[in-house]
Amino acid sequence: MRATASVLHVDLDAFFAAVEQRDKPSLRGKPVIVGGTGGRGVVATASYEARRYGVGSAMSGREARARCPHAAFLSGRFHAYRETSGRVMQVLRELSPLVEPLSLDEAFVDLATAGLPDLEVATVTEAGARLRARIHEVTGGLTATVGIASSKFLAKVASELDKPDGMTVVPPGTELDLLRPMKVSVIPGVGPATAERLRRAGIHTIAELERVEEDELVGLLGKAQGHGLWQLARARDDRPVLAERETKSISSEGTYDSDLTDRRLMEGLLTRQAREVGARMRKNGHSGRTVTIKVRLHDFTTLSRSSTLSSPTDDGATIARVARTLLGDLDTTGGVRLLGVGVSGLADWVQEDLFGDAPGEEEDDEVVLPEPPRRAWPPGADVVHDEMGAGWVWGSGSGVVTVRFETAHTPPGPVRSFRMDDPALHRVVPPSED
Repeated sequence: MRATASVLHVDLDAFFAAVEQRDKPSLRGKPVIVGGTGGRGVVATASYEARRYGVGSAMSGREARARCPHAAFLSGRFHAYRETSGRVMQVLRELSPLVEPLSLDEAFVDLATAGLPDLEVATVTEAGARLRARIHEVTGGLTATVGIASSKFLAKVASELDKPDGMTVVPPGTELDLLRPMKVSVIPGVGPATAERLRRAGIHTIAELERVEEDELVGLLGKAQGHGLWQLARARDDRPVLAERETKSISSEGTYDSDLTDRRLMEGLLTRQAREVGARMRKNGHSGRTVTIKVRLHDFTTLSRSSTLSSPTDDGATIARVARTLLGDLDTTGGVRLLGVGVSGLADWVQEDLFGDAPGEEEDDEVVLPEPPRRAWPPGADVVHDEMGAGWVWGSGSGVVTVRFETAHTPPGPVRSFRMDDPALHRVVPPSED
């Protein structure tokens, strides 16, 4: 742990939903849910107005609609999120050369390399305030919550304490005072299963975790996790801020509108996903040894199976063969709603399989799959009308698309409905949209 509070964690508040509210004036101050628009969709982000009704990330769209039926459900515009994130990351890199992005809306910043006159609490507090103001400026009004502390763990915890649009600085020497009353679930890696095992052992708070001997924790949770929690319970975290994060795995998965029961169709989907994973690995110079499939059944039970190869590969055909073999060990007769393939144990070299099929060779009887249907007018999508100008899709169905004509720079605009084939109405599809 550092002697100074020089690690900053920044988290953009309800990021996807906030971008939508910025660009759609009529939605400001109202519940907005990004994701969950299809029958099998899940919530990606909920605005704080929607969170008051109990809606949260990863919740099924069906449950979100039951909790907050009057919310605006939008399909998402990832080009807008990427563009806004790029502005924020540029601001962070102007502050310090050591920026570690965790996602589009979250990053660590090393203030020790930021050129500040010193790293006293008052100085880093002022730097955090300036950063938040700058983010608000370059994003057109979005807010961010900041945590500053002596380690990545503490900075991350601190950024959760004053949401939204807040900042918490943990003075050096007070870390344990902050942590001890907190539940063990604030520690990264302590999910529901681990929290339940700790609860059964009588451990609910970090103070209680701190009193447990390391050997006892290792016996309870295993060597790696037990040792890690023992360290974090004492606020010990010396991980550096890394400008380049090591990729740990590469994967592809899909959720389907109706349950899959045809085994050949599932194998074909896994083959397609394996090809995608292999292509991404080759593009990024990776190979890997461990192939994992993820299968979510009709009753939401999620299963995973893994197999480790004798040497790394980046070949989609090899990954597909292993994935199909793993699928054969599972009972999918009740139907499958999600399939995924991933490769971990990444390396930067490939050992050619001298006795297997040639790289890229596929089975002759591979299932040819139709492309899934794509909604022509997804809710929230940008459109332009020859006479009315720019707007966004309010909803569509029965041959009609309803549009609200407004942008980030206008007042809330009027709503009009058109035939879906109206030649004057055009969907704005960014070049980067897949």
